[in-house]
Parts: sequence; structure tokens; C-alpha cells
Amino acid sequence: MNALAAHRIVFGGSLVTLALGFAGCVPQEKYDAAVTAARSYEQQLGSTRDELSTSRANEDRLRSQISQARADLESMQGLSDGSKVDLEKLRDAYDALSKQVAGMDAGGPLPENINILLASLAEQYPDMLQFDAKTGMLRFLSDVTFDSGSARVKDSAREVLRRFAAILNNPELAAFETVVTGHTDNVRIGKPETLKNHPTNTHLSAHRAISVRDLLVGDGVSPNRVEVAGWGEYRPIVENGPRGAAQNRRVEVFIRPMTYDTSSGSWGGSGGGSSGEPRPAAAPRATPEKDSTAPATAPVVTRPAPEKDPN
Repeated sequence: MNALAAHRIVFGGSLVTLALGFAGCVPQEKYDAAVTAARSYEQQLGSTRDELSTSRANEDRLRSQISQARADLESMQGLSDGSKVDLEKLRDAYDALSKQVAGMDAGGPLPENINILLASLAEQYPDMLQFDAKTGMLRFLSDVTFDSGSARVKDSAREVLRRFAAILNNPELAAFETVVTGHTDNVRIGKPETLKNHPTNTHLSAHRAISVRDLLVGDGVSPNRVEVAGWGEYRPIVENGPRGAAQNRRVEVFIRPMTYDTSSGSWGGSGGGSSGEPRPAAAPRATPEKDSTAPATAPVVTRPAPEKDPN
């Protein structure tokens, strides 16, 4: 590139000299053309010099990047050499976990005998119950478990809950707990008598979960094995229509390994933190409807303004 620049300099200079030398004996238009050509070559020379400067700057930057990459590579090699023991420990732990997973029952997270009992219960009450063996979840359809806008469990559903409690009290589930979660559709509560006890769908879903919990505890399930929650309309399983959707009005009960150590009073497993700290306390609660089975309180998550549509 330096040779090209030098060549352009000599060539351009020659043209200027020739233009000046013959200015007195050539026509004016030829002289002007020669001068124009000389200026053009001078501009090309300046551009070439700029390109050369840019190329040198790029070369310097690339050399710096290569030097940094080499330093990073040497650093990574040092870290790799120093952490081989840790990597081997992680690999051993992974292999052990893989073996545990491979040895688990293919039917789901619950003991096979419990899966059979829950599946049999759901088969006997297909209009009321659905069982998912993969997640250990039993779903109660609200339209057949509760009256509209009510948290009181229907008499026809109490026998089912009694039988479900007997399964939860099975010795094979001694190390398991249950999480009862209520859900509604997106139709706002409009009836004044319903609003007195359930100001929002979140209240109604939580109150229904508490009602199910109270019946399970009344049938012998230990209170420290049952957790309740209310999601209102915020976790639908199908799209809601103008009048909601019956599938979204439900109470789901999940059976999972215990997350609370009753002997030490500390949290562990998937439900506690690494420091053993207890989980946060429940949110403030509201008073449900007054009947013999209605829960005393329920958590409040949100309070959207009610609409006139009945629930």
C-alpha cells in the first residue's frame, strides 16, 4: 500500500509539472484538464493515506484483542486445572440423582398404591373428580362441589372428601402434605348477599379451599399437613367466555413430599429456604359466609371492583 501511494505521488507530481511546463504553449482547455486531473490524483492520494491510517489502527486493535484473548485463555486453563476436583464431585452428584430419578415409579410422584386408590376414587365420581397421576393432583369441580357463590361444600360432596381424607391418612403418605387451592372463572361477583362474605373472586376461591381443608382436618388429616391458597380467576385452564367457564371453577388438591419438619419445627425440601428460615406468614384475611362449615378467614390478594354479573 506504501508503494501504491508513492506511485500516485510521483505520477500526480509529474502531471502537475507537465501542466505547468506546457501552460504557455498548449490550449487553455488542455491546460485546465491537466490541472483538474492533477487535483483528482491529489484527492485520491489523500484518500489512500486515510485508508492506510485506518488499516494501521485496525491492525493495532486486532493485535490488542489477540493479546487479551490469549490472556483469557491462559486464565481459563488455570481455573480448569484448579477445579477438576469440583467438577468430578458435581458429576458424581449428577450421576447419583440420575439413578434416583431412574428408580422412581414411572406412574408419578406418589406411591403406586396411592395412585391406584386416587384413580379409583375419581372413577367412581367422574362428574366431580379428576385425577392426574403425573402431578399427584386431585381436582374437585366447583359446580358440583359448591352452590353458586357459596363456600359451603354440598352434602353430596362431603362423602367424597371423607373418603379422600382416609386416603391421605394412609401410612404410605405419612411423609406427604397437601396443598388445597381454589380457583374461579373471571365473572365478577354481583349478588349483594354473596359480596358480604366474598368481596372478590380471590376471597371466594380461598374460602372454598379453606372449607375443603376444614372437612379434611375434621376427618383426621393433621392440620400441619394441609396448606390452602386462593387464586381467584388468575390461573384459568381454559379460555373464559362471556359467562366464564365451568372448567375454571375448581378446587385442586396437590399431594407432595413434606416441606416442613414437624420434629424440629423448621422448613426444608422444596418449600423452605436454604437457611432454614420459615416461610412468610399468610396475607391478611377476610370473614367468609356464616355457616357451619365455612372457614373463619381467607387470604386477600387483590380486590378488583365487582361487576353486576352474578358468579
